[in-house]
Amino acid sequence: MNSGNPEEPELVISHAYPRPQLEREHWVSLNGKWDFALDCDAAWTVPAQVKWDRVITVPFAPETSASGVTDQGFYRAVWYQREFATPEMKPGKRLFLHFGAVDYSATVWVNGTVAMTHEGGYTPFSADVTDLLTPQGPQHVAVRVEDDPSDLSKPRGKQDWMLEPHSIWYPRTTGIWQTVWLEVVPSSYVGTVRWTPNVERWEIGFEARIDGLRREGLRLNVKMYVGTLLLADDTYAVVAGEVHRRIAVSDPGIDDYRNDLLWSPHSPTLIQVEMKLWGGRGELLDVARSYTALRSIGVQGDRFVLNGRPFLLRMVLDQGYWPESGLTAPDDDALRRDVELAKQMGFNGVRKHQKLEDPRYLYWADTLGLVVWEEMPSAYRFNKASIERLGREWQAAIERDSSHPCIVAWVPFNESWGVPDLPDSPAQRHYVQALYHLTKTLDPTRPVIGNDGWESVATDIIGIHDYDDQPERIGRRYGAEEVQSRLFKRERPGGRLLLIEGQSTEQPIMLTEFGGIAFSPDVQHTWGYTRSDTAAQFAEKYHNLLNVVRALSSLAGFCYTQFTDTYQEANGLLYADRTPKFPLEDLALATRGPRTASDRQVEREWRERIMNFQRHQYLVPAEDYRTQDRH
Repeated sequence: MNSGNPEEPELVISHAYPRPQLEREHWVSLNGKWDFALDCDAAWTVPAQVKWDRVITVPFAPETSASGVTDQGFYRAVWYQREFATPEMKPGKRLFLHFGAVDYSATVWVNGTVAMTHEGGYTPFSADVTDLLTPQGPQHVAVRVEDDPSDLSKPRGKQDWMLEPHSIWYPRTTGIWQTVWLEVVPSSYVGTVRWTPNVERWEIGFEARIDGLRREGLRLNVKMYVGTLLLADDTYAVVAGEVHRRIAVSDPGIDDYRNDLLWSPHSPTLIQVEMKLWGGRGELLDVARSYTALRSIGVQGDRFVLNGRPFLLRMVLDQGYWPESGLTAPDDDALRRDVELAKQMGFNGVRKHQKLEDPRYLYWADTLGLVVWEEMPSAYRFNKASIERLGREWQAAIERDSSHPCIVAWVPFNESWGVPDLPDSPAQRHYVQALYHLTKTLDPTRPVIGNDGWESVATDIIGIHDYDDQPERIGRRYGAEEVQSRLFKRERPGGRLLLIEGQSTEQPIMLTEFGGIAFSPDVQHTWGYTRSDTAAQFAEKYHNLLNVVRALSSLAGFCYTQFTDTYQEANGLLYADRTPKFPLEDLALATRGPRTASDRQVEREWRERIMNFQRHQYLVPAEDYRTQDRH
């Protein structure tokens, strides 16, 4: 094998702890060099048949240059293999093999035996491989991934089905594209956690599932801290393998003190959590870390509200691609930098477009204070297969991400993609309504935008996509006096009905895509909804448009298209390498308007408070874990 010998030095990819809301110390990244093979016709069925002829750098997809393969052709399957050394494991410990995301259908062998299978390109999966390990020597793992490039019935987002990327679609993502890792756990361990804040009751809902060996007398201790301030130290009996509790937090009463504990973009206070699982004889079985936050979100009348107060959403559309590495961030610092750049440009949120983002991005949005709309990557055909696939993966996405404070809305459909006959097809309308209600069932605490852009049939927020390049027309169309009398009755941005018959007009209204102003030196190979010839002209157009949109009192918020240039789309505020097209301070001024003295005072107070918390932090800050020995 070219890359599997665990004694050989290999590139260590700096992607940090992959599951930030359930963290343990004992884990090993398997990112780096793997043997690799393309299987164009999906002809091979077992690893012994494979002709290994190249090496790939995981977790980058073979279409990307970062992978070392750089093949954007058509192939239906790919294969991976490598060896790894068994981590140090005391008697009774178990070893799990985790995959962050693999596109699309994966089969995993460990030492020649199938360990797991999984279908779905954006959600994690794992298996206990302890019983498949050999007593001595290196362990062998092989992965087969089938991903038909022409299949439009699977959730694929912006991945093009044509050989060359066209229009708004981009190169495909095949195979492993998020971290592969090993985790050592005890025989009984905390398997999942879920946090549900309730600001009205000043408490946090807590759910935990205890997996592994079923024991009698298990108890779970939960400690919650903000800096040195202890919020809770409670121990709960584990009943039928689960814990369900509402943890009350002492209400400080006065708003000034309440605001110190509430999470928001300008004050992203996180509550750090330490969990200890105790056995019936008083033995410590498992230790894990997590975090949560106190915050509430919802809609009241025509406003979006955060912590009981109207909150104007200033968002930017973010496709989540990088030039050299596609859907995969180059490293953890790149994810943090994207969050920082969005805030520096004056935005308080992002709409992650046609991508379920890496949990590490959500961690940085939680930590630094950026709200996120999470959107399901679309399938493009309406049939039994697409209904089953999208519904299953959407449920897995909600399960993975529902505890992140930054997520403030769920978007199962975009622009009627996958439901192209929505106005005329009762079945497609029922499908959108069903996923809307399923989402509300799985998470009743967040707004759901059933179909963002137009043709709303079930939604908590009416999201409208309007790329009109004339600010004056935008101003007239969404002026307060025009909304009820004209907008929903006569206007058709994008040539589509905004509402399907029966949908109420009483919800908040947002421009969830607009702008799309292109600026690029490469005019021949790029496009946008409108184009600027110079950086100065681009800046002027952006200022003029945002000045109009910010002044529209009928809107509960907006989402500008888009964060960065993405392949042939040159309508980013940043170039693809994250260089601003005009100064960040000017971008921020246009995005949010002039800052007030009150804004600056709030920011200073928050920074002072966070610095004080960090001086006395009870838990090791998350960023410090990257430098610790994971073995």
